[in-house]
Amino acid sequence: MDFGQFTIFAPMEKSSVATVVKHTGSHYLLSHLPEWDPFPSVIRGRIRLRDSSATNPIAVGDKVRYTLHDSGDDALATIEEILPRTNYLIRRSVNLSRQAHIIAANLDRVFLIVTIEFPEVKPAFVDRFLVTCEAYNIKVVLVINKVDIYDRFALEQMEIFKSIYSGAGYDIMEVSAITGEGIEPIRELCKGKDGDNVSLFSGVSGVGKSSLIRAIDPTLDPKIREISQAHLQGRHTTTFYEMYPLQSGGFIIDTPGIRGFGLVDIEPHELSTYFPEMLRVMDNCKFMPCTHTHEPDCAVKEALEEGSISYERYNSYLGMLEEETKYR
Repeated sequence: MDFGQFTIFAPMEKSSVATVVKHTGSHYLLSHLPEWDPFPSVIRGRIRLRDSSATNPIAVGDKVRYTLHDSGDDALATIEEILPRTNYLIRRSVNLSRQAHIIAANLDRVFLIVTIEFPEVKPAFVDRFLVTCEAYNIKVVLVINKVDIYDRFALEQMEIFKSIYSGAGYDIMEVSAITGEGIEPIRELCKGKDGDNVSLFSGVSGVGKSSLIRAIDPTLDPKIREISQAHLQGRHTTTFYEMYPLQSGGFIIDTPGIRGFGLVDIEPHELSTYFPEMLRVMDNCKFMPCTHTHEPDCAVKEALEEGSISYERYNSYLGMLEEETKYR
């Protein structure tokens, strides 16, 4: 997986390095992490990601080289270059099949927040998100929020969900942003240790993501804001992505609720390698490469029959495989 080669159309000047901590359309806030000293910046010239369909060349979490033009109280930094990324999280809009958006970059982990009810968890969304994290080398933790309000039926559904995803190899945490249940282990994972320790919180609208962030650090007050920009052709809103410093050290990136999650730059033949439970057994398939659909003596289908791979996850795989093939 290519984590980004960049083309810079601008003369280089004496510059420094900082991290993008907020993105508000064409303007950015930078900070010299792990110090928290945000200052404004703009992009110089044209910076684009080579061979990428992403609508945004720079994302929160990016480390950038900048030049500071000091003019008293109106000092403004100009971003000259994006430094190589260790990873990044990218999604394709469900309505714009050829356009993609980089959510954030250089992440230590992602917490994907889900709820069994209010709103109901959507496995197709969860699995596409997890596949993308696997493809771009991002550690992901599944967090089930609102456990304080679940009735008996919802608790039974939660156990099924946990069985499916723990069986696939994912860490799962049960929490309540309201009662504080399960918050401390997440707080410990987010603490600043070595380096910056940047964690991203994501999920569909309504899962209580912002409330969870406030429970982790009550001094924070993340808000999801959208500003209408009718002059942007085909795009009616600008979404804000923002990083926050934790009192305990470390940093949290808050993201708006995501409605859909399309895959980007994942070839059909490599898709199964991003399902950890399939990756564990696929070397035993008789034929290589194996699509795990119609081939005889397929180790993945044998594991499916034995129960070590869930039918829910396998069906998600088939849906993604069909989708990726369809758009090629």
